[in-house]
Formats: sequence, structure tokens, C-alpha cells
Amino acid sequence: MIHYQLRCAAGHQFDGWFRDSDGFESQAASGLVACPSCGTTDVLRALMTPGIPRKGRELKPATPPVPVATPDQSLGMPAAGGMIPDTVRVALQNLREEVERNCDYVGADFAEEARRIHNGDTKPRGIYGESTDEEAEALEEDGIVFARIPWAPRNDS
Repeated sequence: MIHYQLRCAAGHQFDGWFRDSDGFESQAASGLVACPSCGTTDVLRALMTPGIPRKGRELKPATPPVPVATPDQSLGMPAAGGMIPDTVRVALQNLREEVERNCDYVGADFAEEARRIHNGDTKPRGIYGESTDEEAEALEEDGIVFARIPWAPRNDS
């Protein structure tokens, strides 16, 4: 694994771990590397001090750190247990963008439309919308697969 210090177009700095330099380049070119503070995918490697071993010592491969949310990293969205860390907020915003781009919004008719798709009464496709707790429970009881996801504010809001 290679550790890179990264910088986004807005000047935020953060760490990234990649299998190799080609891994970073391909992920960055595909828009898969995003700034945890602002969500932009305009990310470059920042200047770093090279890891040079002392004479007679081997340079040990680094292991990625386990991310730990601290209060100053949790600036974005309130959650039941406190604030959601920026990295999670950005991932939820990216998920929202994918759902909105690739699925049909059916509003309050979500449960009804999910049931029609499940029963073969309409063409299978990705949908999203709202349902009550009772409607969601009925869908589960009928074996209709769906997921509830936290709906994060848009990246551009």
C-alpha cells in the first residue's frame, strides 16, 4: 500500500491509501477519489516527504490507519448519535446523486410501485420515493426487497 497526501481544488488536504501509483491515477481519473470535506473529485497528490529508511534499516510497509471520527471531523450532518463524519456525509451525497441519476422518482407511491414491479405488473427498474413505516413493513412481510438509506443534502446545496 502507498500512502499519499492529497489536496483538492479547494485546498483541503487529506490522506489516501492506494495499492500503487497506478491505482491512484485510475481511481482519480474515474472520479472515485473525493475530498471528504467538500466532495469534489478534482484531487491531486500533494508534495510529500519521501519515506527514506535509515542506513541499515528496511522501510516497513505502512498499514492504513483505522479512521476515527473526532468532533472537528464531524462538521456536516446531525445524526442520532452526534454528527456524521464528513467522509460518511460525502459517501451519502454520492449515493444520492447515483440514485437520482439512475432511478425513477415515484414519490409517495413508492410501496405501490415496488409491489407492481415485484408482481411483474410493470417493467423492472430502479425506483426511489417515500413510504410510511407501515408500508415498509408490509413490503418486507411480502418478501419485496428494498432499502432505506439516509437522504443526505445534495453536494451543491
